[in-house]
Amino acid sequence: MEECRLRAAEMFAEGAMSKAEIGRQLGVSHQSVSDWHALWLAGGVDALRAAGRAGRLPKLDAAQLAEVERALERGPRANGYSTELWTLARVAEVIEATTGVHYHPGHVWRILRTELGWTRQRPSRQALERDDEAIAAWARDRWPQIKKTPGAGTH
Repeated sequence: MEECRLRAAEMFAEGAMSKAEIGRQLGVSHQSVSDWHALWLAGGVDALRAAGRAGRLPKLDAAQLAEVERALERGPRANGYSTELWTLARVAEVIEATTGVHYHPGHVWRILRTELGWTRQRPSRQALERDDEAIAAWARDRWPQIKKTPGAGTH
């Protein structure tokens, strides 16, 4: 869009076309051209350059993000949790404890993904401590003892 505004500034300087014609050539509305023209009159070409980042500024700066990442890399237990499992709520608490900035747990995933480059990790389907022999013995010996028998009238 900046390129379009700068091209409009060239056309304003030439003075050969109406604002409507400039809008048609650039494929923008007459109102946009009028706004650009007012900016150009007030501040020249520099007034039509991009204003920078669009949208809200981030709550955390680079130093704070690095501090949060160091805290997360130490692990959940080092941050006072009883298990080695990160949840969004826990990460939000660590962010607030580390930086004083509050984030809703539902928004923490964006910080992890876009700012820190972290991805979600899913636990394996089977526990490392799984004992297949004990499970088979339980299913063979204990399960038949506790299994309900079919009720009366069931065939």
